[in-house]
Amino acid sequence: MEESNIKILLAEDDPNLGTILKAYLEAKGFPTRLCVNGQEAYEAFLKEVFHFCILDVMMPIKDGFTLAREIRKVDKKIPILFLTAKAMQEDIIEGLKIGADDYITKPFSMEELLLRINAIYRRANPEQSGDTDKTLFQVGKYVFDYSRQTLKFEDNEQKLTSKEAQLLKMLCDRTNDVLDRSEALTKIWLDDNYFNARSMDVYIAKLRKYLKEDPEVELINVHGKGFKLVVNQDI
Repeated sequence: MEESNIKILLAEDDPNLGTILKAYLEAKGFPTRLCVNGQEAYEAFLKEVFHFCILDVMMPIKDGFTLAREIRKVDKKIPILFLTAKAMQEDIIEGLKIGADDYITKPFSMEELLLRINAIYRRANPEQSGDTDKTLFQVGKYVFDYSRQTLKFEDNEQKLTSKEAQLLKMLCDRTNDVLDRSEALTKIWLDDNYFNARSMDVYIAKLRKYLKEDPEVELINVHGKGFKLVVNQDI
């Protein structure tokens, strides 16, 4: 997978960690712009072209959550990975609500960071990662375009994050069948631990909200197993 054309915006106020991350990412073929606070990062985002954002949550002048909200107003689809010093459920859920694709808790290994970057980028750009299976789905009155990460209902189009799109695609591939909870966690979140499970619950709630306009479409919990996208075939 060729990653050398992926430019990363890295917002990290710790000069030592920031310098190490920048050097590592560039050694792996990712041109990286390091910014030491949220305001500097936002100004850089407006002036330059980036394909991926890595944002520290706790930063001076403008924190990572505020920065992510402002980035999302400009670009709904660019992948965002949060760096957090705390494995606090509240922080994780807040980041996911903003539209982050993933998070990683300090301290972390460089190998894990690289794995998460590659996984997120593949989800966000399936056409560049060899994912050639079905990408367009009719879900009741909705049209879900996985390659564009959009969910359209009549004249309204909802932009999805890469993780939202990945989860909805797995549900669509198994329409009216159960999507195993552990399978989704392992494929999308890379680990089926407690925090990732809670994160997936947040995404399920968001997808359920997106799909509420069509009464013939229902996203249900299957106790002890997973989730099921139910579509009335007689509409």
